[in-house]
Amino acid sequence: MLGALPLVLFALLVAVFGYQLLFGRDARIVPSALIGDPVPGIELPPLRDGTPGFGPGDFGDEVVLVNVFASWCGPCRVEHPLIMALANEFDIPVFGLNSKDTRPAAIAWLDELGDPYARIGFDPDGRGGIEWGVYGYPETFVVSPNGEVLFKHVGPISPRIIEEDILPLVEAYRGS
Repeated sequence: MLGALPLVLFALLVAVFGYQLLFGRDARIVPSALIGDPVPGIELPPLRDGTPGFGPGDFGDEVVLVNVFASWCGPCRVEHPLIMALANEFDIPVFGLNSKDTRPAAIAWLDELGDPYARIGFDPDGRGGIEWGVYGYPETFVVSPNGEVLFKHVGPISPRIIEEDILPLVEAYRGS
């Protein structure tokens, strides 16, 4: 009888893991502690001289996207045309949070690919990213007109994420 105990425990573990795999939450969805909370209270200096950085006082007029990017981030380069489209074609203000990067590299990257950002906060040591709960690059947040974090997406956005998640939130808050 005791010899069957390891086999029974193993079968139980397989059942639990199998259930989670089939019926558990989507592992691609990463909850954010910021959802429903005000934007972090950190002031980020500007990336470029003569342009604005951003902080909590810069939210409040309209729904805004905050896009975390770095020049060394391959997926950031892949998603960049979609960020450009959100800013230019959908007229959504996008704040950039340039994190763990160098100023010259980030500026050269934007000069090459285009600059869709209404404001860019420069965060060379990643402290601002920590305040925003960033742990992957890129990340994109949707922030309500009253400065509440509504949505977070880890990784490059896709047309599906734009259509199913970002645009409905933007339209809901533009209409209110």
